[in-house]
Amino acid sequence: MAQTYDVVVIGAGAAGLMCASTAGYAGHRVLLLDHANKAGKKILMSGGGRCNFTNLATGPANFFSANPHFCISALKRYTPGHFVELVERHAIEYVEKAPGQLFCADSAKQVVAMLLTECDWAGVDVRLKTSVESLERHGEGMRLMTSSGVIDAGTVVIATGGLSIPTMGATGFGYDVARQFGLTVSETRAALVPFTLTSQWRERAASLAGVSCPVTVDIGEGRYREPMLFTHRGVSGPAMLQASSHWQPGMALSIDLLPDIDVAGELAAMRHDAPKRRVSTWLGERLPKRLAQAWCEWNGVTDAPLGALSNREVARLEDELKRWQLKPAGTEGWRTAEVTLGGVDTRAISSKTFEVEGLPALRFIGEVLDVTGQLGGFNFQWAWASGVACGQAV
Repeated sequence: MAQTYDVVVIGAGAAGLMCASTAGYAGHRVLLLDHANKAGKKILMSGGGRCNFTNLATGPANFFSANPHFCISALKRYTPGHFVELVERHAIEYVEKAPGQLFCADSAKQVVAMLLTECDWAGVDVRLKTSVESLERHGEGMRLMTSSGVIDAGTVVIATGGLSIPTMGATGFGYDVARQFGLTVSETRAALVPFTLTSQWRERAASLAGVSCPVTVDIGEGRYREPMLFTHRGVSGPAMLQASSHWQPGMALSIDLLPDIDVAGELAAMRHDAPKRRVSTWLGERLPKRLAQAWCEWNGVTDAPLGALSNREVARLEDELKRWQLKPAGTEGWRTAEVTLGGVDTRAISSKTFEVEGLPALRFIGEVLDVTGQLGGFNFQWAWASGVACGQAV
């Protein structure tokens, strides 16, 4: 005998947990399935274990999608303020670490506990360590063959996320389901991910591993003013993670190492006011000393007194510091990517109900869709908003 539910949500991550509790509160009999042994695994490890659970400045411009208007409806209906109210209702303390970016003051475990409590209160049946072997139409609804038996559902919601961090249980299940039912899946690639460098630059970066400085990075249509971090294999930090969402193989990053400084103006003044000061001294006061020294070596900058610099040398220094061209070899890939760029084409999905056109018994929410946020809490807000919108509509 098949087990019967009104709604089966596959994937106990951020979007799935939110959708399940919302549908449960609406009076539906809801089952939440996940093949992992724990709910909300990516929530637990996000934000250094403190979960950047939303961004107060969330808007459509913070997302990448082939169909950029798709996210507008859900984001308008469930705002960061709504999620903050939920967090406060559960007495979770939070901090604003950067403008608009809200984190748990203590631990991401509190957000997962809150979402599971909401599911419990809403009467959701949460079933972990359960794999879905097949999914097919069954009358007006859907039938699932699972490791815990046959399940019939009026509606199935796919909230399985993307391919990032496979050690957390990420698979291509959601994309396989989409293709099975005739949907297009746009090319997927790792995003919000550190860059690797060619051998010469990797050695240089490794010698500076752990050194960080604020930069402005330009790539394609993207421009970000954030810290950059050198690693043993390349470059990371918020600036590089943001840039990775725009990067394609062969593209160079244009990095301003001194984003708040008029290099030409300062050097012109210093040549007059402090002609005996050396280039390395001047640069070491504006960049981490290890980076300043290494940069001079990389660029063959003679450590001359500032007063001895020619106009041509000043122009070269400015160009190298303000428009440093760095061409990555690649990225760290799915292993460390925070999100997946691309996914299920949203043109066949309702932006209000998240149902598949012509098949209302099947819906897709969260990261599995071709909607990807920038760094800073936007992807979680999309998970909450799409989860609530779908949960209210089933």
